[in-house]
Amino acid sequence: MLKRLDLRGVAGDLEAHLPRPTLGGDEPVEAVRAILADVKARGDQALRDYTARFDGVELGAELRVPRQELHDALGRIDSALRDALEEAADSIRSFHEGQLPVEHLHERGGIAVRGYARPVDRAGLYVPGGRAVYPSTVLMTAVPAKVAGVPETVLCVPPDRSTGRVPDATLAAAALAEVDEVYPVGGAQAIGALAFGTESIRPVDVIVGPGNVYVAVAKREVAGQGRVAVPSSFAGPSEVVVVADASVPAEYAAIDLIVQAEHGPGGLSWLLTWSEAVADHIIGVMEQLVENAPRKADILSTLDSNGYAVLCDSPEQAIEVSNLIAPEHLELLCANGEALVPLVRNAGAIFSGALAPASIGDYLAGPNHVLPTFGSARFSSALTVHDFLKHLHVVTVDESGLERVAPHVVALARAEGLDAHAQSVLLRQAPR
Repeated sequence: MLKRLDLRGVAGDLEAHLPRPTLGGDEPVEAVRAILADVKARGDQALRDYTARFDGVELGAELRVPRQELHDALGRIDSALRDALEEAADSIRSFHEGQLPVEHLHERGGIAVRGYARPVDRAGLYVPGGRAVYPSTVLMTAVPAKVAGVPETVLCVPPDRSTGRVPDATLAAAALAEVDEVYPVGGAQAIGALAFGTESIRPVDVIVGPGNVYVAVAKREVAGQGRVAVPSSFAGPSEVVVVADASVPAEYAAIDLIVQAEHGPGGLSWLLTWSEAVADHIIGVMEQLVENAPRKADILSTLDSNGYAVLCDSPEQAIEVSNLIAPEHLELLCANGEALVPLVRNAGAIFSGALAPASIGDYLAGPNHVLPTFGSARFSSALTVHDFLKHLHVVTVDESGLERVAPHVVALARAEGLDAHAQSVLLRQAPR
């Protein structure tokens, strides 16, 4: 169920003792590059071919889902789901509105700088499919884009293999989030379409959203080509680290270790504790829960490859281990968990206390559930409004300001061997 790792008494470099998931070597990168090149060359036809190959769906003559279908789907879903989507959308919108930057003015010695932000013109939203349906991810990507003021949002999502169309829950969420265009295309080919454009899909300025390793690699590839912006985080397979002790029911830790694992293979699920008895109890409960889980195969795939129970010397060492993992989700299910928060340096999202499972963050807390994985929480964060914004500034200079800074500009320019830079201020000082 969970492989055991005993770090008690280990001093020095803990990282050397920690196994890490891999991206699968060169194979995903090579496969993604081939798909991207094909989409760039063949456009819509490549999208049709890959959708038939990977999703078992033959796309119709018109790739774009008619706008009316979004609103029809909103009417077809049951009232409980609609209420939940509306509540989630309101919470996400409210939280992200607090991230909007305000225009600011900086004045110093005759130079005024006005800073402000403008949204990108067109944002690409990727939402996974295939193994599950993710209307929550539609909201998590589209609502912040609209809060940022993006005029055009474009959603790509794999079609359902059994029906050949985008699921109603996904379309309903797109309607609530006022998504402008929806296309039933997934995988690396969708990322290529959003980056390069095809006959049906115009290119976008930024691509956001989680996905499997192929989708995450594809986003890095198109960003590396300078075609489009992507957040610095690697939003790949789901991850959780649970720090637990005997103060919280074992069932809470057990189910939360399973929650992220049910997304499917490639992620990680780690239990960190300083009690063998706690580890034994939690693993025993996990075994019972997994046995009857509807997504048992997906859960076991993740746990068998990247599931660990780690015995630590103390809560402090547990957080040190977590910081080295830099997990997408970190849960503190232990006594005085809040006291451990200041020690956390690397995590996509932190959930503190017995009543704060990551699933609440996945749906309704407000912050984004598009989070850094594969250790990228060391340098990146959750998706925010700022991922859809460009920060600009306007500089104005009066005569006193020019007089004050001109000698410094000249000195710096000449030190760098850039005479024209020096002349650009010296000419402005000349009598006119």
